[in-house]
Amino acid sequence: YHAALVGKYVIENLVRIKVDVDIASEYRYKDPIVEKGTLFVSITQSGETIDTIEAQREAKRKGARTLTICNVLGSTSPREADSVLYTRAGPEIGVAATKSFSVQMATLFLLAVALGSKRGRLSHGEGETFKNIISKIPVLMERALNKDSEIKELAGNLMDANGVLFLGRGINYPIAREGALKLKEISYINTAAYHGGEIKHGPIALVENGLPVVVLVPVDDLYDITLSNIEEVKSRGGRVIAITDDGSSLADKVDDVIEVPSTHPSLSPFLTVIPLQLLAYHLGVLRRCNVDRPRSRAKNVTV
Repeated sequence: YHAALVGKYVIENLVRIKVDVDIASEYRYKDPIVEKGTLFVSITQSGETIDTIEAQREAKRKGARTLTICNVLGSTSPREADSVLYTRAGPEIGVAATKSFSVQMATLFLLAVALGSKRGRLSHGEGETFKNIISKIPVLMERALNKDSEIKELAGNLMDANGVLFLGRGINYPIAREGALKLKEISYINTAAYHGGEIKHGPIALVENGLPVVVLVPVDDLYDITLSNIEEVKSRGGRVIAITDDGSSLADKVDDVIEVPSTHPSLSPFLTVIPLQLLAYHLGVLRRCNVDRPRSRAKNVTV
């Protein structure tokens, strides 16, 4: 779902067609409206998640063309779909997806570039430029992973936290959600994620002295208004942890900075998600949680 939300931003921006995103477990129960010419895209690591399969079947019954983005060759979802894009991330051993999440985003980005090119929204040169930029992402991800020891130290300072808030705007709002999900399922800390602009409509009441608030603040069109959210949190005593590609400009405005490499704003989620995954992992280990198989969680391909 979170990868799909990122895909929505990219496809609507590059292709200029409307994209709706639904939770698979809810889709088939709401008698969905499927208009003629609809492409239904299911996103599944295993290809065996029953809610996703049933949603795909429902869309097909209603006349949609079905495309699945899947990691496991020959699984049920690809067998039943009209088309398939295999992510080929290799086995995802842990229950909490990490690398498969990143390749789902990559696949959606490449799909957006292909659709934009086919529909004439992107010139050949623009399409090649985007493909060139994304081809450099793995090197930048390696650099982000080099922050591991820094994030481990931060985790040591947060291991007794009772809750953590995550804030993001634009294309990084889904990454805030993903970070909150990873932290709660790996370390069992209560978390919540919000659009940065929505914190003043209720969630600000949760901010108290020392509460960790992770803010995704890459330098993009939303940078300045995200700074105003940071000020709101700081004024109420919150401990702000900024994930950014410009740490020097934030050093005097926040409590902790995790700096990631810079890239095109549409590709920033590939880099901002890594510190959140590492933070969840280190907090889980420090709190003596089973990070590979969280309690009460299972998946079809983990045995």
